Amino acid sequence: MENIAILTPVILSFFILVIPSGIRYGYTLLVTLFIILLTSVPAANTLFHPSQAALLYLAGGPMGSITFTLDSLSAFFILVTNFTVLTGLLYSNGYLNSYRENKTPARFALHYFSYVWLHISMLCVLMLREGTAFLIAWELMAVASFMLILFEAEKRSTLKTAVNYLIQMHVGLVLLIIAFLLAESATGKFGFDALPVYFSAHPNVPLFFLFFAGFAIKAGFIPFHTWLPEAHPAAPSHVSGVMSGVMIKMGIFGIVRVLTYVQSDLYTIGILIMVIAVFTGLYGIVMSIVQTDLKKLLAYSTIENVGIIGTGIGLGAIGLGLNQPALTILGFGGGLFHLLNHSLFKSLLFYSAGSVYKATHTRNIESLGGLVHTMPRTAALFLFGSVAICALPPLNGFISEILIYYGLFAGLQASSVFQTMSMLMTILALAMIGGLALFGFSKAFGLTFLGTNRSGLHVEENAVTPGMLFPKLLIAAVILLIGLAPMLFLSPLMGMIGVQFHVNPEPLVGPLVFALSKISMMGIILILFVVGFLYLRMRVLKPAKVAYGATWGCGYTAGTARQQYTATSYAANFAELANPALNERTDYCEIPEEEIFPKKRSFSLRPTDIFQSVFDKITDYSMLALKKIARLQTGNIQHYILYAFIFMLIIFVLLYLNII
Repeated sequence: MENIAILTPVILSFFILVIPSGIRYGYTLLVTLFIILLTSVPAANTLFHPSQAALLYLAGGPMGSITFTLDSLSAFFILVTNFTVLTGLLYSNGYLNSYRENKTPARFALHYFSYVWLHISMLCVLMLREGTAFLIAWELMAVASFMLILFEAEKRSTLKTAVNYLIQMHVGLVLLIIAFLLAESATGKFGFDALPVYFSAHPNVPLFFLFFAGFAIKAGFIPFHTWLPEAHPAAPSHVSGVMSGVMIKMGIFGIVRVLTYVQSDLYTIGILIMVIAVFTGLYGIVMSIVQTDLKKLLAYSTIENVGIIGTGIGLGAIGLGLNQPALTILGFGGGLFHLLNHSLFKSLLFYSAGSVYKATHTRNIESLGGLVHTMPRTAALFLFGSVAICALPPLNGFISEILIYYGLFAGLQASSVFQTMSMLMTILALAMIGGLALFGFSKAFGLTFLGTNRSGLHVEENAVTPGMLFPKLLIAAVILLIGLAPMLFLSPLMGMIGVQFHVNPEPLVGPLVFALSKISMMGIILILFVVGFLYLRMRVLKPAKVAYGATWGCGYTAGTARQQYTATSYAANFAELANPALNERTDYCEIPEEEIFPKKRSFSLRPTDIFQSVFDKITDYSMLALKKIARLQTGNIQHYILYAFIFMLIIFVLLYLNII
């Protein structure tokens, strides 16, 4: 019976490729709902009863018996994944309508098939412990997301981005294979079950950071992030929401899973994770601020939030190393709670950006403006998501970040000067990240939705269908619920952390409930005050005639829309200060003295990712080397025989010298 339950979604998914196009979306939705029901019920039971034994599902196949293990850590990630995948699929129906005229039914069939398999592969990653099965699921996840990015494969830039993404995912896969093989060579086991034995008898730091590098490529930690700012804008918006909301979190899951097996050097590991995470957060938000592509801005913001999540995880590892349960609970609790929150507000922002793109056919913030008049609901939801991602009360981002702050301030009370300074510097960095996030999203919202249209582009009416609006409202409701009643979500999360890392969360429950209840009450008062003020304003203005004027009508009306701030000019002062990190390139032709009547010119600033520049140079040199090696392919049989002879000669010499 268990085998049938596991195999049914796999079998049902293949019918997506052959059923009539008119019912394909509905059928895909039913398959997805079946998968969600199949996994969410046991996951919820396991999460709310984390001390119970893990549930095991056995399935026979070509690889023999495969064990699916569901523990509280997997359960938490499964519930987060299922919700985001569902909202993405609900949003996709309306978003993809405009593509049906120029995309074949086969393209849609492949797209929905890949979407379902991305979902299945992520769930398998969360429940598999045996190395071979886990790596196959990890590879399926990469291939499925690669196919989803390729939805607009006719664009050369999209094709290039997808191939680059797949290559980097395979680099991560190779690192994971090497890490598992190293553990197997010492223990005889290939998989996560080998790690406790290996870590008990060997130094923990080298193998952990080999795993960390493999998982960090998926998660988007600096400097392993270069695929992310390109892949998210290239993918359809519902895919971007799922990739940013949950797929990259599979890398976080892998890091946390390995941490549950680490037995020594946890303080060192925690400090190193925190340093990488803080740098990731700062670099991500700095690059986000200067972007002019709305989805690329959100993509770099994802890197920033991965840094915040990593800061919490690093703090939790430090707590384990110092045997301080408060740091462990607050660090892992804040980091994983922020992971949940980020999956919500980032998917909401990507879906809203997709609505803007569907209505205007551009993601360039320089060309947008004034959309609040034609897209008021999308504007309100984007603003809602922006408030949440900037960690402002009374929404969910504030709750998770304040937990990390609680942990950092608790870490200040240490006898070690190094630890105190580390915590203090991290607090300052986290505060800076928060301030810069507020600046960046004031730009994103203000220049996209406020002011007036900068380029005269046509905004399609009714581009955002009710089906596209519903999942965004659903996400917004959960965001508000977490902000006003955080303990409903935090209590099972703390129980999971207690079981996974063998700490007792009970001493912290009382103080946290008290502090968060005060925060929730203040949030409710704030909402009631705003609602009351708006109601009063409506009653006062109801009998009066409201006159509308130009946006810039406060004593002076701008002559043209070009006199507004642009995305570049809004961030110009900041970009000048951060230029060493931004590596900004200027495209402008100077006016020589002899040119009496200057010709028409343009001026643009293009921030470039310094890490991407490094990888581009490595790629260029690699391509040059491959072209030179290609000269060996002469087509002459005598040359190929000579190559084989030289190879055998080298092997003979190495054997003679006992090198191999």
